[in-house]
Amino acid sequence: MSDESYLTGQLLIAMPTMRDPRFQRTVIYMCAHNEEGAMGLVVNRLIGSITFPDLLQQLSIDHEDVSDEIRVHFGGPVESGRGFVLHSTDYEREGTLHVDSAIGLTATVDILRDMAAGSGPRRSLLALGYAGWGPGQLDDEIQANGWLNVEADELLVFDRDLDGKWEQAISKLGFEMTMLSGDAGHA
Repeated sequence: MSDESYLTGQLLIAMPTMRDPRFQRTVIYMCAHNEEGAMGLVVNRLIGSITFPDLLQQLSIDHEDVSDEIRVHFGGPVESGRGFVLHSTDYEREGTLHVDSAIGLTATVDILRDMAAGSGPRRSLLALGYAGWGPGQLDDEIQANGWLNVEADELLVFDRDLDGKWEQAISKLGFEMTMLSGDAGHA
């Protein structure tokens, strides 16, 4: 990789031929990508078994007035008990990573407390777990025609229409899904 942050701040889009069921039709916001590996959060899949109030209760955070409006996403298969919040950069606390000019990442309990109290970020996406790759692994998967990438935008990352997010991300590339081939070296 020539650029230290090659896909950082980009969307990774699973090819239609993705065989791994954990990543079929996923869109992943890339929080980091460098020579040491890559880390991102799936932004178009929910965890149906837990709600935000459930999560707050498990963490002993006051949640009396909290609605189910904040949804809990499947961020990826790695460390599925660990929480991450992608959010607009109007929110910043110690430990916040600015991924790009519009999106930050915070993985502390403080952001959950702030969200429960109504003083969190303007836009957010709460995820449990993450998608991770070792050194060169993601690059190999891209070479093998497993993933596409496109510039991320705040609207797409935080859009609540999860069912249409994969198609929206592909449409940002400027071609139809039917034009995608599963054969390496062909489009």
